[in-house]
Amino acid sequence: MRIALVYPPTCDPTAPYLAVPMLTGFLRANGVEVLPIDANVEAFDALLTQDRMAGLLDRLEARLGELDRRAALPHAEQLEYLALARARGDAHAVPGAVEGAKAALRSADTFYDPDAYARAVATIEAALGVVSATHHPLKLDFTAYRTPFGLMSMDEIARSSRPEHDPFDAWVQQVLVPRLRDARADVVGLSVCFPGQLQPAYAFARKIKEALPGVHVTCGGPGVTQLLLRLSGERLARALGPFDSACLFEGEHTLLALARALDEGRPLRDVPNVVARDRLMGARWTPGHGMEDLKALPAPDFDGLPVGAYLAPTLVLPYDPTRGCYWGKCTFCHYGLAEVGTAAYRERAVETIVAHLGALAARHGTRHFYLSQDSVAPKTLVKMSQAILDAGLDVRWATDLKPEKYLTQERADVLRRAGAVACALGVESASPRVLGLIDKGAPVEVVSDVIDHLASAGVAAEAMCFTDFPTETHAEAVETLDFLRERREALAVYIVGEFGLTHGSLVAQAPERFGIDEVFELEGDELGLGLFFVPREPWKTDAERADVDERLADLSRGWTLRSYPWAGAVSTAHTILQYDRFGPGVFRERAARRAEGGVPGATALERGLRFDPRAAEQAEAREAEIWATLVHEERRVGRDAYERLARSLPPLRPKPVRVRFVAGAAPAVTSGRRPSHAASAAR
Repeated sequence: MRIALVYPPTCDPTAPYLAVPMLTGFLRANGVEVLPIDANVEAFDALLTQDRMAGLLDRLEARLGELDRRAALPHAEQLEYLALARARGDAHAVPGAVEGAKAALRSADTFYDPDAYARAVATIEAALGVVSATHHPLKLDFTAYRTPFGLMSMDEIARSSRPEHDPFDAWVQQVLVPRLRDARADVVGLSVCFPGQLQPAYAFARKIKEALPGVHVTCGGPGVTQLLLRLSGERLARALGPFDSACLFEGEHTLLALARALDEGRPLRDVPNVVARDRLMGARWTPGHGMEDLKALPAPDFDGLPVGAYLAPTLVLPYDPTRGCYWGKCTFCHYGLAEVGTAAYRERAVETIVAHLGALAARHGTRHFYLSQDSVAPKTLVKMSQAILDAGLDVRWATDLKPEKYLTQERADVLRRAGAVACALGVESASPRVLGLIDKGAPVEVVSDVIDHLASAGVAAEAMCFTDFPTETHAEAVETLDFLRERREALAVYIVGEFGLTHGSLVAQAPERFGIDEVFELEGDELGLGLFFVPREPWKTDAERADVDERLADLSRGWTLRSYPWAGAVSTAHTILQYDRFGPGVFRERAARRAEGGVPGATALERGLRFDPRAAEQAEAREAEIWATLVHEERRVGRDAYERLARSLPPLRPKPVRVRFVAGAAPAVTSGRRPSHAASAAR
């Protein structure tokens, strides 16, 4: 039995993720031949090349020329025209710069140079913008793969999987399928950990089944588990789509049992936690024990992964000393492989952790690790640190951590001496009332003390917060921002997100406790991924939300922050490496001098357009109105419902202009009549 384990886009390409190595280590320990494939880093590496970007430049110019010949542009084509115009400067600049950008991120000489790093990041992000524009309405980055209708139905999933819509199609057809064929894989498993991987995983599965119909294609991971466990019968069968089966919850024993059942010709309905098709019910699965005994599992096995392909100068390996969350009470949280909340907490033995870290460091020539789990108990982290010191192990590591009174200054010093470079703290909010609703169990005073103890020890303290938890007022949101501002000299970086409702959270299970009158899904959303709610009464006005955004923008000027997965974001490989080289204050110190970014070698070009892109911008506001109507008034979604509203909007008429295009900047009209923005012109 040969199993290929595939980790699909879209995810962080700077370091391996833990899912496939965990399964690989377990299966190999049980005598199964495994072919691990990090399709995320490989497919992105193949996409971000001079030849591919030059091809996308040609595609952009051809499509822009085609639209320019139209007598008028309806609503959807106005959005596409605007996307292409905005990406045109980037499209001309990135083909000659993208290979150098990848090389710069892989070389220590340039990675640690702030200006060279900024240019490399700007180039990669510009390239992703070109990919998105030329596959409109796709929005692609290293965390998400979004299209307006993409995951609403299996028909839309199939549509998005077509070669003209899928930027990864060439890599799948020309690289992945031949590799699977040559390996004679009996089972192909796609590991779907994040929502951004769902559409690519479905697309990969469709193409693998078409090319290799005799191969059993299965899937698993948190993204699949949280999707499928809420469905049943025919709806569950439709959600399987091109997959032959799916493995729910933690996958080690489930995937092994699936492989053995297939090898022995036994029916899959007898295998616990495996979703299989059923002639009577459509699809079904038998619940079983879904959490592994972590003490009995081997170390993750990275052999066979392309460790030299990641966009970093040094390999940073993930490792799981624990699984689940020892607190497990936060009311907003639905994370990992559990029906609700988080999975039960489990630990490896401390001596096993140290032995695994030492063996992985020696095998792969690295000393950098990210301890990947929901939340490790501080007591265990201190014990592990002391064991690392006793063993004389030279490693550098970072982790996520719940702030606890237990983490005194003395214990923070132990973490640092054992190689800790960063701890990302679940701060959430600085409002005592909101923290009570969240059930965080960590008073603001304790959080503040932990930040100070880590900073004093020389460990980067990273704060993870969010606003707009149900009933949070404007003043309470500002309280969180003020908390961060007052601790600027102690905090290495921070993130402030916005609350989002998820199916398995306690807020969704008992919304009345949180000032929510109604939780609803949308008609036409076959997979039920969207979840919306109606507050009993609004807790902020639009003006107050805008004020919070302005204050947050002002706050961010005190750090050099970047989006995931770049240096300056919380819990990333790049951030860890920068801390290790320059210390925990590196992103505060660089805020005073902004790095010189931009795409190298970019030059301006001026071209004529038949339609004024400034007028096309009005389509963005109309697009927001369409979705507000569909979601909050009609409560249904789908291509037919969308197009009915879009057809009622005014077309864009020709108004020739000259436009200056340059990478990293919006297209600038240099001549032509200025369009009217009066209300009568917009309707």
